[in-house]
Amino acid sequence: MSLTAVTAPPRSGKTPRTTLAVACAAPLLALLNYTVPMVTLPETAQALGAGPTGPAWILNAVSLGLAALLLVAGAIADDHGRRRTFVAGTATLAAGGVVAALAPTTLVFVLARLVQGGASAALLAASLGIIGHAFPAGHDRVRATGLYGAMLGLGVALGPLVSGVLATAASWRGVYWTVALSAAVLAVVAHRSLPESRAAEPRRVDVPGVVTLSLGLAALIAGVIEGRLGWGRPVVLWAFAAAVVLLAAFAVIETRRREPMLDMGLFRRPPFLVATGGALVTGFALIGLMSYLPTVLQVTRGMTPLGSAALFSIWSGLSFVAALQARRFLPHARARLALGLALSGVGTPVLLGLVTGWSWWKVVLGLAVSGVGSGLVNAALTHLAIESVPQHRVSMGSGANNTARYVGSSLGVAMIAAIVGGHGPAGGIDIGIAVCSALMLLTALAVALVRTHRA
Repeated sequence: MSLTAVTAPPRSGKTPRTTLAVACAAPLLALLNYTVPMVTLPETAQALGAGPTGPAWILNAVSLGLAALLLVAGAIADDHGRRRTFVAGTATLAAGGVVAALAPTTLVFVLARLVQGGASAALLAASLGIIGHAFPAGHDRVRATGLYGAMLGLGVALGPLVSGVLATAASWRGVYWTVALSAAVLAVVAHRSLPESRAAEPRRVDVPGVVTLSLGLAALIAGVIEGRLGWGRPVVLWAFAAAVVLLAAFAVIETRRREPMLDMGLFRRPPFLVATGGALVTGFALIGLMSYLPTVLQVTRGMTPLGSAALFSIWSGLSFVAALQARRFLPHARARLALGLALSGVGTPVLLGLVTGWSWWKVVLGLAVSGVGSGLVNAALTHLAIESVPQHRVSMGSGANNTARYVGSSLGVAMIAAIVGGHGPAGGIDIGIAVCSALMLLTALAVALVRTHRA
């Protein structure tokens, strides 16, 4: 079987630069959409009449959709067309944005965000696959993946700011109209400008793999979210039991299929382990912590949504800049990942005493150091995600990497929320920061020590 990819005949006007620009718009839009509830969570929950677990579902629903469908979307993009998957994802993201903007209840809003999460999964998996195909190797790929990783940071920076500005000027609903319009425009541009690419010999859809993985990850994240009201509740225990059974079944199914959605043999390759393990820890310890930070600032310091977004932008803005410049100083992705995790692990402890020992210089310094580390991590993981898999499965590599990232972020948010709920904002956030810092430093050491033959 041929391992090369096929590409549709190019249309006039298509260039690698155009392809890179359109593909990089995907993480910018997806991460902007991902982060918009961070600074408007109190207002959104109040307007929708959210119950005890409502805020957690409002914050995590998009993560559930992302985690459950990223790997599936990557396989579909490789086998049935990356441009087609990209356009379908942006169109669905627009539709979900309209429903979220009009949502009268928490349930409707959460369902809309679930749909947006699934759409973002298609967008992220297909876009990185498009870049991996358009830039096969070498310096151009390093530059392209660095820019793509920078867009992750820029999306995280703009999401809270845009949300805060619109919430202050009009309503928290305004940002979802903005996302819907932006996604609709991107869908049209992508359809007209992106080349199509796919594996030379598409595989059949791995239906058992799709079902067991999607339902298993959904059960895991649902159990984590509901666990905030008590980890011994029957609904939580049943969710975790279902997750264990379904994910174990997925692993068994994939090892026995001739054309698996995820080649389990990849887990024997150090580069793939570094990429997916680094993404999981990044999601849990870095994204999970920072996702909860604006809410803590509003509740404990009385900051406005726009004020907390502005402070948060120190971290996300420097993440954007660092990702853009990372390749100039550290050409090897694994070194960037190790240093990025180390800086994030060093920067977050400076935030200790965020509530009780508040100090502007301390908070700004901690966010700045951690932001630089986050940018190095984003640039490294983007490169490793497509370098650690065969060329004809670059979307699958993207899906696996981002699945680990967003499963980790859901678990991280739940962990921080549980600690804050048990110890109060004053002590809870400091405990959460200490746990996340230790985990990032240990992972940085492991990445630096592991021996790989690539990246």
